[in-house]
Amino acid sequence: MKVGVTAMALLLAGLHGAAAADVELNQTQMLGRRLVDQHCGVCHTRPTLVSGMYGPELSRETAGGNQEIVRGIVADGTPRMPGFKYMFNAGEIAAIAAYLAVLPPGHQVVNLPPK
Repeated sequence: MKVGVTAMALLLAGLHGAAAADVELNQTQMLGRRLVDQHCGVCHTRPTLVSGMYGPELSRETAGGNQEIVRGIVADGTPRMPGFKYMFNAGEIAAIAAYLAVLPPGHQVVNLPPK
């Protein structure tokens, strides 16, 4: 039992560390990461391993990788997403775009083992 708990803890620590260690973020990107985690994750991340997402996965390929378009979408929204220009200032919107510019695609893909 103790070995199983230790193995699971090491596995989870390794998975989290692998995703976080890919890119070293600057201060602006860290602010963007915090804002994405707090405000965008509700729709753009999986709440559980087997759940779908309401919105599309966000990554450096979002809006063709064009940060200006990403800033416009975050500020003004789309027909399916509200705009956040009254919640975030221009610097915070730019920080979100800067973070998404380094976020690799496929980070929300879940490969479950076969049953």
